[in-house]
Amino acid sequence: MYFDEADTGDYRIYAGAMDRLNSYGYVAAVVVVRIRGGLPRQEAFRDESLAGGFCWSSPKEALQFALNAGRDVVMCRIGARA
Repeated sequence: MYFDEADTGDYRIYAGAMDRLNSYGYVAAVVVVRIRGGLPRQEAFRDESLAGGFCWSSPKEALQFALNAGRDVVMCRIGARA
């Protein structure tokens, strides 16, 4: 299992690349947590099988996809509700 994280505005994105069981490749996962803004830490989004469980050939590709998905959530979905 591989991990990476990035801060985007008031949110922290936690990305993961998990070995696919009984198959070759890595599945991307992401958790987005609100860390600032005067409110307690709160999970804003979670997906443990991004892209329908698509298998990426390397953990680097899976992590990059997960980070981009987290940024999309922060910039497009959460920002639209604010």
